[in-house]
Amino acid sequence: MSVELISRLLGMIVMGVGGFYLGVYLGDLADGIRTLWAVVFTLMGSLTGLVITPYITTRPLRAIRRQVGQLSAQTMVAGLVGMVVGLIIAALVSFPFSLLPAPFGQLLPFIGAVVFGYLGASLFIMRQNDIMSLIRSRFVGSSSREAEASGQADRKVLLDTSVIIDGRIADIALSGFISGPMLVPSFVLNELQHIADSSDNLRRQRGRRGLDILNRLRKDTRVPLRVTDLDVEGVRNVDDKLVILAKQLRCPIVTNDFNLNRVAELQGVPVLNINELANAVKAIFLPGESIEVQLIQEGKEEGQGVGYLDDGTMVVVEGGNQYLEQTMPVLVTKVLQTAAGRMIFAKPESSRKTKRSKE
Repeated sequence: MSVELISRLLGMIVMGVGGFYLGVYLGDLADGIRTLWAVVFTLMGSLTGLVITPYITTRPLRAIRRQVGQLSAQTMVAGLVGMVVGLIIAALVSFPFSLLPAPFGQLLPFIGAVVFGYLGASLFIMRQNDIMSLIRSRFVGSSSREAEASGQADRKVLLDTSVIIDGRIADIALSGFISGPMLVPSFVLNELQHIADSSDNLRRQRGRRGLDILNRLRKDTRVPLRVTDLDVEGVRNVDDKLVILAKQLRCPIVTNDFNLNRVAELQGVPVLNINELANAVKAIFLPGESIEVQLIQEGKEEGQGVGYLDDGTMVVVEGGNQYLEQTMPVLVTKVLQTAAGRMIFAKPESSRKTKRSKE
């Protein structure tokens, strides 16, 4: 039996009893039939209690619990300390307020406690990072600060489902760019298993590749991989759970999901996007430099030829359509950065055809 059902039954009983007494009272006032009035108001009270009880008991408490669960420990501590400070200030000013004539002497101390408590909690929450930094710099010794600073490089990260399936996270972790423990929440693992059990062949292969990547990371001892049972109650979407969990743990999310990246940034959660990392480590070419590229297809514009460098950078060569399936030196004319990556525009270094590349 659920808590909501129990609350409905209790509310039905309480409101039914209240309706009975109200019906008897109104029946006496109207000089009517007390039994009829009592039965009608008992039924109305029972029905009302059955319907509205969850909206004034369990559901508000569940919403409050959900909101509190999304707060980080630092925010909760800052709010609690701020409220205590505000209540202390309210206690100091309540004495002169109590000396005022009625009704101000009775109302102002209570109003002051509410206002100062709220202001104190709000102020401490808004400036929680500054307050925590001040406390650390004041009470933490230099050796502890150095240890904390060195530990920043080893902070934990959360892995998204998409970045596990992508597979490049294994090579990135083994190269040393991620030195801290990598956390895989159980709900991400469940989603990965659900993909691996999919009836669609492509999705099934992607899910199994993700599980293979996790096994590869688990066997390597250089970068610890941990599966955590931490969850976010009241939230079903995996991306929303990741963002909330990252806020609670104060750690970044590793992903290549564009939408998750934007949502996390809007909520102040740091994101490590491996697509951005891949674009950042691509070779930089300046206009006038010479590079060799194999042209494999025609471009969108007339006369263009398109090729790709080893890192996947697209090279568009003006007048290169006559050199298809050939490797030729070209001169860089312009480099364009797009959301999909870098594009290089070039022109043939000479008008003569180069030797056909070896197959």
